[in-house]
Amino acid sequence: MRFRSVATVAGVLVGLTASLFPVSSAQAAGAHRTVVTVAHRGASAYAPENTLAAVDAAADLGFAWVENDVQRTKDGELVVLHDTSLARTTNVEQVFPGRAPWNVADFTLAEIEKLDAGSWFGPKFTGERVPTLEDYMDTVEDNDQNLLLEIKSPELYPGIERQILKELREDGWLDRDHVKRRLVVQSFSADSVKKVHSLRPDIKTGFLGTPAAAELPKYAAFADQINPQYKSIDAGYVASVHKVKGPHGRPLEVFTWTIDDAANAVKAAGQGVNGIISNKPDVVRNALEKTGR
Repeated sequence: MRFRSVATVAGVLVGLTASLFPVSSAQAAGAHRTVVTVAHRGASAYAPENTLAAVDAAADLGFAWVENDVQRTKDGELVVLHDTSLARTTNVEQVFPGRAPWNVADFTLAEIEKLDAGSWFGPKFTGERVPTLEDYMDTVEDNDQNLLLEIKSPELYPGIERQILKELREDGWLDRDHVKRRLVVQSFSADSVKKVHSLRPDIKTGFLGTPAAAELPKYAAFADQINPQYKSIDAGYVASVHKVKGPHGRPLEVFTWTIDDAANAVKAAGQGVNGIISNKPDVVRNALEKTGR
C-alpha cells in the first residue's frame, strides 16, 4: 500500500463521506443537495486515461469515485482500456506494425504489457502500462476509492459479465461494504446490465443512455441509475427519472457525463442530477462548491 500526505487522505475521506450517503429525491430539491463528482477514466485531464497514474491523480485531488472501462484480451484476461483499439492510447502501431486495427481482443496480455500507455499523454508518463483489472482494483482499494465500472462493448466479449464479477469477488469487492457503498457497474448495453443484475441482484447498476421517459419503468427493473450524456437531458427528464423506483426500492439516480466546465456543471446540478462524471473533476467540484452543492 502506498501512503499519502495527511491532506490528501483527508480530501479523499471528505469526498468519500459525501458519496456514501446519497440524497433522497426530496433532498434533491434542496439548495444544499450534494452532487457526487466522479473522475472519468481517473483524473484523465491530468494523467493518461484508465491508467494507475490517473487513479492516483484523482486520489491526489481528493476524489473518492473513479470511473473505468473493462475489456478482454485474446487470451481471456481483463484489462482497463476505453477504446476497442489500442492505437489511440498506446504505441502499439510501433511495437506491432502490420496488425491493424490493433483491437484489444486480438492481443494477448503479455503483448499488451509490452506497450507504453503513457507517453502519448506526456513524457513524464512514459512507461505507464495498460493495467489489468486486478491491478486497477488493487490501486483503487489502496487509495480507499470507489468504482464506477463500465463494461465496454460486451457484445465483443461473451460472458464478460460473469468474468468481471468473478474478478471482483476474488479482489474482495463483492462483500457487503463494497457492494453497498463503493461499487456501481454500468454499460451502454441494457442486456449486459440485465445480466449483471441477474447474477448479482445486490450490486448497484447503471444504464448509460437516455431512455424515453415512458420506457424508464422497464429499465428500473434492472438498473439503479440512468446515466445520460449531459446534452441530452433537462430538469424535466431528471425529475421523471427520480419518480421511478429501481430494483432496490429507491428512486433512480442520474449520473451525467462528461462535463469539464463550470457552467455546464452548475447547470446539471440545477437540473437535479445526483452525479457528474468529469475528466476535470476539480473544475466541477470548485464550481459546485461556489453554489453550495
